[in-house]
Amino acid sequence: MAPSEGSEVRVDVEGRTLTLSNLDKVLYPQTGTTKGEVINYYAQVSPVLLPHLRDRAVTRVRWPHGTAGSSFFEKNAPNGTPSWVRTAHVPTTGSRGESRHSGARADHLDFPVCDDLATLTWLANLAALELHVHQWTVGRNGRPRNPDRLVIDLDPGDGAGLHECAQVALLVRERLEVRDLEAFAVTSGSKGLHLYAALPGRLNPEGTTGLAKEVAEELQKEHPSQVTATMTKSKRSGKVFLDWSQNAGSKTTLSPYSLRGKEKPYVAAPLTWDEVEDGADDPVALEQLRFEQVLERVAEHGDLLSGLG
Repeated sequence: MAPSEGSEVRVDVEGRTLTLSNLDKVLYPQTGTTKGEVINYYAQVSPVLLPHLRDRAVTRVRWPHGTAGSSFFEKNAPNGTPSWVRTAHVPTTGSRGESRHSGARADHLDFPVCDDLATLTWLANLAALELHVHQWTVGRNGRPRNPDRLVIDLDPGDGAGLHECAQVALLVRERLEVRDLEAFAVTSGSKGLHLYAALPGRLNPEGTTGLAKEVAEELQKEHPSQVTATMTKSKRSGKVFLDWSQNAGSKTTLSPYSLRGKEKPYVAAPLTWDEVEDGADDPVALEQLRFEQVLERVAEHGDLLSGLG
């Protein structure tokens, strides 16, 4: 018999004992997707998700009452965090909307680091649907390293969509190839696409931000009817905004394979370049993908981002 809402179940996850609660609580009302199904998705996708979370401080967006209710960002490890959860004591300038652990210093944040299935399950049980990470990793001492990847968020303005994002993604890929960087495409789980490229680790966040901005401004100059590098929303209509700012040291991006807190359980899903090219040609060829589709794709293709490192 399935546990009723409000019940608790104790489970063993790789040698860690966790208490899972409210497994029948509906977190996505439009599809009836429950917290138990969310936890199950994260368990099944963990072999390809965890490599993209490993050694990265995780900012969570939690929907304790489901996506029809309110959500909140959480950076610090919350009260009650199990002692076995790895954390990183990271210097910060602070930001709005963060939930602070009672013992955290004002100039540092104590982020959880999700390196294993037990930690991932614990986060999912907290209704942390979205897992956002920086483009840098931390060492065992918690000190941030230089970024090991670059990200450009393709955000369509009014009148544009995935079709236009796919067209612009091909332009970005060319610009990155000129710089000897291989691009990887991921749906955002919302409206657009994320493009990643592995970096050799020689650039600091200011350097990677400058590189992404340089690409964005080049394409804005060459394709002004399609691309904007300007954050002003009023200038995005019919265009794709190339958000280069997410490479800043304090910024995060939704992790590949993370769920999104939308009306349906969409996922940041890796794509092949053949799929992007099809989307650039056909206005209806691309769509945001749900977690069931992503699990099918992983079973067929494995991790399409394995070359990202």
